[in-house]
Order: sequence, then C-alpha cells, then structure tokens
Amino acid sequence: MSNTEQSPVVWSPSEDTLSHCRMARFRSWLEGQGFGPFADYHALHQWSIDELETFWAKVWEHCGLVSAAPADQVLGSRAMPGAEWFPGMKVNFAANLLRLADGEHADREAVVAYCETRPVLRRSYAELKADAGALEAFLQAKGIDQGDRVAGVVTNGYEALVGMLAATSLGAIWSSASPDFGVGAILDRFGQIEPSALIVVNGYGYGGKVFARQTEFAELIAGLPSLKCVVSVQQLPEQAPIQGARVTPWEEALTFGAGSAPSFTPLLPDHPVYILYSSGTTGKPKCIVHGAAGLLVNHAKELMLHGDVGPEDRFLYFTTCGWMMWNWQASALLTGAAVITVDGSPGYPDLNNLWQLVADEKVTHYGTSARFIAGCRKAELAPATTLDLSALRVVFSTGSPLLPEDYDWVYRDGAPNALLGSIAGGTDICGCFVGATPLLPVRRGEIQCRFLGVDAVAYGEDGQPVSAGRGELVCRQPLPSMPVSFWQDPGDERYRDAYFNTFPGVWAHGDFIEFTEHGGAIIYGRSDATLNPGGVRIGTAEIYRQVETEAAVKDSLVVGRQIDGDVEVVLLVVPADGEPLGEDLVKRLKTRIREGASPRHVPRHVITVPDIPYTRSGKKVELAVARLINGSARSDNRDAMANPEALDQIRQSLAEAGLLPKT
Repeated sequence: MSNTEQSPVVWSPSEDTLSHCRMARFRSWLEGQGFGPFADYHALHQWSIDELETFWAKVWEHCGLVSAAPADQVLGSRAMPGAEWFPGMKVNFAANLLRLADGEHADREAVVAYCETRPVLRRSYAELKADAGALEAFLQAKGIDQGDRVAGVVTNGYEALVGMLAATSLGAIWSSASPDFGVGAILDRFGQIEPSALIVVNGYGYGGKVFARQTEFAELIAGLPSLKCVVSVQQLPEQAPIQGARVTPWEEALTFGAGSAPSFTPLLPDHPVYILYSSGTTGKPKCIVHGAAGLLVNHAKELMLHGDVGPEDRFLYFTTCGWMMWNWQASALLTGAAVITVDGSPGYPDLNNLWQLVADEKVTHYGTSARFIAGCRKAELAPATTLDLSALRVVFSTGSPLLPEDYDWVYRDGAPNALLGSIAGGTDICGCFVGATPLLPVRRGEIQCRFLGVDAVAYGEDGQPVSAGRGELVCRQPLPSMPVSFWQDPGDERYRDAYFNTFPGVWAHGDFIEFTEHGGAIIYGRSDATLNPGGVRIGTAEIYRQVETEAAVKDSLVVGRQIDGDVEVVLLVVPADGEPLGEDLVKRLKTRIREGASPRHVPRHVITVPDIPYTRSGKKVELAVARLINGSARSDNRDAMANPEALDQIRQSLAEAGLLPKT
C-alpha cells in the first residue's frame, strides 16, 4: 500500500491561505528579489538548504529582527559542532521579543495569564516592557551581571516571562524549572549552573488542590550557595510567603526598579540566553546552552512562517516552565501576538476546560500534547459542536507521535477547520526539524514537511540516506538553534558524544523516522528504544498506534527483553477499567498488532500494570523499563520522573509474571 493510500488528505489550505499566509508572502517577497520561482513548498525547501546562508539572512530580514550591529556574514564556519552564526553581529534577545512594545502596538495585550490559584491577569506590551525594565534594575542593583545565571522555579505565567526578559536584557542567562519538581531534581539542574539569582513561587495549584512548598524551597535556597538574591512570588495568596535574609517579594522588586527601561545590552550572537536540560532519567541532566541570534532567527521562522503567527493572533501553548515548549511559547512575543499562559491541570475541572478557554479567549493558535488529544478522543469530547472555535486556525501537537485516529478526532470532533500541525524536534535545538506549513495539505497520521532551512534525512546504519523506509533522523547542515555548548563541557566532549559520534559531522537526533513519497514524515519513536526481534528494527510507536486506539486501554508501554541471543517484545498495559487484562482483550490486542503492523510486532508477553512512568515533560520512560527488565545495574534518576512509583509497580508486575526474580 502506498503512503498516499495510507495517509489520505484530511485538510487542505484555502486559496486565501495559499496566497496570503505569512509563508506565502515570504515566498512572493523572495521571488520579487529574483529568487525562485518556487513551484511549491518543496521547491522552496530545496532552495532553503541549497542556499543556506542566503535563506537565513532573508528570514532575519523578512521577519524584522533587530540588531545593534549587523553581521559580517551569515556563517563564519559551517563545522558541526562549532558552526559560527552571524559573526560580527551585536544583538539582544529581549529587545527582539519586545520589539513591538512601543508605538501603536504598545497597548495591545501581550500576556493573559490563567492559573488555578489567582485571578486572570492581563498585561499590555507596554506594561510587560516596563516590568521587565524594573526587574532588570533590581537584579543589577543586587550585583547580577552579564553571563550570570538567573534561575526560576516558576509556573507558566506572567512572572516567568518578566524574569526571562529582565535577565536576557542585561545579558544574564535564564534557566527555569517547574515547581512540581522535587528539590533533588531542581538541584541536579541548578546546582550545575550555580545561579546568582532565583525567582521562586511559594507553591502551586493543580487539579483543584494546593501544594505549598515553602519548606522544600527553603532547602533549595540553602542548597544554592551561589545565590546573591531571591525574588519570591506569592503564587498561593493564602499561604505564607518564602522567608529569608536574601528574599525580596516580587512586588517590592518591581517597585524598587520602577521607571527603569530595559537596557537591551548588545551582545555577541552566540551569547547564551537559555540553559535547558535533558530529561535526566539516567543521571544528572545535561545542561544545554542556547545562543541569542540562532534561537531568534529559528523561532521567527518556526512561529511566523510555519506557524503563521502574527500581531493579530492569540497564542496558547499548554506547557510548564520545565519543558522547552515554554521557551518556544515565549518567543511568540516577537510576533506581536497575545500570549495566553495556563498554569494548572489540563484536565481540571474537566478535559473540556482548555477548549472552553480557547473559545472564550478567541485563541487562533492552540498548542498541546499528543497525549492530551488522545485523552480527548477517548473521553469522546466534541468541542467542535459544543463551543465556538471559529477563531482557531492552527492546532499544534508535540511530545510524542500523534496517532492517525487522533487526526480523525480533531477533524471530526475537535477543530475541523484548523491546520493540525504535528511538530517534532526537541530540547536539544529548542525547536523543530519537521512540522507544519500552511502551504501543504495535512495527511492522516503524517507530519507535513521538513522545516525550511533544515537538511533532514533518514540515514541507514551505513551512514547513507535510505531511498525508502525508515532510518535515523539526521541533519546534514548546521541549524542556527543547535546548542552553542553544554555547560561545563571542556572540549565539547559530551556535546559531540550526544549528537555527532554516530555519524561524524552529521547531527544524529535519536529519532526513528520515515520520509514519505510526498515529503511528509512519520516518527516511530526514539531510535535508542527501537526493538529488534529477529534482527528487524521496530519503532515503539508502531505498536502504540495499534494498542492505544483500543477503548479498553488507558495507556501502554512496550520494551524489548533480551533472551537467548534475540529480543522478545513485552507490552505493558494499563486497562481503562482498572481490572486485570482478560484473555479476550489480550487476543484482540495481538490480532490488531499483527494485522495493523506485522507478525514480528506481536508481543510475546502482555502484562497488566497500574501506571506507566513519564518524564516531567510528558514522555514515556521506555529506557528505564527496558533496563529494569534486562537486569541492568545502571540506576535511574527517579527525581527526573513525574511518577517514579510506577517503576516500582512495574517491577512487581514483571516479577509476578515471571519476567523478573521476586523480591
């Protein structure tokens, strides 16, 4: 069966979109300068990787990014790692995110912040800029300087954005974590980067419950001797504030610096603005350093051109400050859109809550996780028929592969008129390799395209592109938002080991992917979690596609168990009704997997478990379970998991099934 038959078109752009979306205007603008002509998106993409430097220079110009001094050239060095982007430029990250905060745009909404514990807060671009300047003045008065780290244990709300803008305006480096992290997990991150300033909440609300954390965060402050100051946010108004000699309440910090404008200090193009973290499930997280110019130009491309986000839009991405999608969301400020933040449970008071908010706020761009969309499908929600979603143009999904049945749900019951943009990349690039474009149709179960300027292909084990079928997702040319370094990594040894050891000089991302005949992509899971029964590589997502569309299955996880020189597939299932799996369901699942995938995909063991372990950014922890079932002595970092007790429950279930020794 061809990919076209497997992946029918479920959405097509209108003639108006094809002519007037921001990517169409970019294409016409290029053609007006003598580039092209471009017959279609794929021709534009080919030009973008053939003429890499020209392409990125034109993105910077067309998207209206600002610098204090222009670059001497686009790429000083094309080496990977070590590409040198925009040498000679002087630029400030915050200046670009607030470039529309003056003039006619000043009074427009910049941030609308929802949370479970405080009233809705609305701030204009002028107010956001003023508060960023005030907080920057306070930080400078406390001795915070260029290159210092400003850390935030904050919720996805207004204070996080102000803190980031204040830090990056003066040339400090912003790094954040979600307040539901354990203190150990936060110290594993911030202990490595030794922050000089900390912005911290006194707790958070989730699912209708209040979680006061003053005691734990006092321990956190004590565990960070590098701190010069702490700014406390009263996230829980009824709870006691965080106390301490170095602690200043948020309102006092802003009052101290009131009237001060942001400095927007001009800095080198690769000056660090963010430190992000790997999941850290196998040890201390890697500290991934991102630079200013590269992140700006890549986010401008992704949000303005691929996402079609502009000044008239209202942008909501459900995320936490411990996930790179927070940083991606923050960059929507550079488009002039209103950024609508949500802190709390996506399912409280019910799964319809976020869809109701999308309707109430007339959201044009709504971002969520594949897991949330699957949850809406299983709950049989139908916001398309119960709510006014007429403003909604784009629905973004990421975090894991989006099942074909979830495309069906979106176009039947969710948002039938919206472009469903499944996007995929990672914390490593704080952006995407593949994703959405308004210039192409959406096909069921497929990511639409390679992103512009991204030379992504699938490599076989021989280090050559595969002509058909699956392989390792690689990027053969530099991308501006590739990290400038890892923190405290002399000689870039860990950086090289993470991405460039598999295929020297080529970025290997770690995803198992197929590029289809019409230019789309299907991701089959992490390549380090692929299964090899009988020597045939199988992506875990291929099995999830069959299992998780079964109404009787709430969740699942699949791993390979090494035995007698081969691998047998083990499927762990959380039943929807909480009862142990019956023979009929097991037989039905095996039949679906055999018919929907292949006989090699059929699990040797299907085992009932109470829960599936996830990282704090919502990804299944497959490798920890694989190590467990294969008797690895390597320990996992439980603080990095959202629900580490699930691993203990799985250990017990595997022992009861005879796949592990009973303890």
